[in-house]
Amino acid sequence: MKSINYEADFDIKYEKLTLDSISIYRNLLKDNVIDSLKKLVEYIDKGKINMESTANLYNEFFFNLVESGYFSLKDYIIDKIIFSENFFSLEAEKGNFKGNRNIIKNAAAEDLEKLQNTAELTSSDIKRQLLKHFDKDVYKEMILKFPQWEAEDEFKEENYPEHIKSIEKSFHCSSKWSKCIDDLEKFHNVYGCGMFAKYRVFVWEHINGMGHFRGIEDPDSIELSDLIGYEKEHQIVEENTVQFLSGFPANNVLIHGDRGTGKSSTVKAILNKYYNKGLRMVELPKAYLEDFPEIIRRLKNKPQKFIIFIDDLAFSDNEENYTALKSMLEGGFENRSSNILIYATSNRRHLVKEYFSDRKGAASFDIDDEVHGEDSVQEKLSLADRFGINVLFTSPDKTGYLQIVDGIAQKRKLGFDREKLHREALKWERWYNGRSARTARQFVDWMEGCQKNLIVNKDLK
Repeated sequence: MKSINYEADFDIKYEKLTLDSISIYRNLLKDNVIDSLKKLVEYIDKGKINMESTANLYNEFFFNLVESGYFSLKDYIIDKIIFSENFFSLEAEKGNFKGNRNIIKNAAAEDLEKLQNTAELTSSDIKRQLLKHFDKDVYKEMILKFPQWEAEDEFKEENYPEHIKSIEKSFHCSSKWSKCIDDLEKFHNVYGCGMFAKYRVFVWEHINGMGHFRGIEDPDSIELSDLIGYEKEHQIVEENTVQFLSGFPANNVLIHGDRGTGKSSTVKAILNKYYNKGLRMVELPKAYLEDFPEIIRRLKNKPQKFIIFIDDLAFSDNEENYTALKSMLEGGFENRSSNILIYATSNRRHLVKEYFSDRKGAASFDIDDEVHGEDSVQEKLSLADRFGINVLFTSPDKTGYLQIVDGIAQKRKLGFDREKLHREALKWERWYNGRSARTARQFVDWMEGCQKNLIVNKDLK
């Protein structure tokens, strides 16, 4: 265990005053980790402390830090700064820093230095302060055994995209964080702020009757190169997406066809390819289609481009919320925004169920049937037509299915005998889910698992 150096001291009152003096980033004081640290500092500053409260406050802070997934206070605070949504970051997002608004930028720069002071606070600093208040050896030993957070300047966010790594590195390599303010302003102007700068995928959810975006921490990482076959279909969707990101006119897209052909995976893979270009995706459950105007209001002034993704879309004949989708697709004054498109997938070309009885119209003698039934038929059939682009994914034939199997196996470098691979693949599709890209992937997963299991069992003998 490292010894405590009583010579290198820090001023607990100055630390408390530093936190109290934060202005633009004041919302960070409500953060669970920073708030628990502030309570610990304030308690020590009072002077009259007891061991029970000390142990509780110290370990509460440490618990909150590691539970959030961090072992370094500095890493944690840098991330909080970068993804903070405050007056500075919101104005930087809009590119509004001119004239008097530089007052806000200067205040934000001052806050960065204060937050740097807190970020560089070590567990040894806190322990030195605590040891001044306890004379008993048993308490000293207990304090010295309090857990320690990392003091080293480590940068471990391997999963972050390059633009986030770059701004993180700017802070980690700076001896004075106020000098990072220009880089931070540029980051917000290009990539936004808050959750939309941090996450690429969101789900629209309801909590207590209120809709909100929930960022997905670990989204599906599938890439277009993982999807064997359907290159022409992928190209149509991708080209439309590139037009959208370039600021050119683009269409809403309906991807429909047979099950297991990679419709949803195509949308996810395109998002992963163009996330660094400002693309984001919001998954909208069908039950919340009527929330679309609210979603538009929240997204329309953001710098990012958003795909509203509706997966497995279909309506039963007695559902009326397809009219909400029609309104979205037609793009009324409230529902139109240049940074939003709708991509939907469905196993059905016609999204609303239709029955032969629907077509009787005036020929029907049932008094409960609609007089102008043909109008309802046309309304149902027209829903899919309102998507500018329709892309059909069909199940592969035998040759196409085996090509997908070969492609997946080669990408994984499994080295199976091709004749045996094909023979087993054909058995698999007969026994299970028929020919599809999904079935091919499931078969290769099984073959790979069997191969690795044999290797492990052989090594154990």
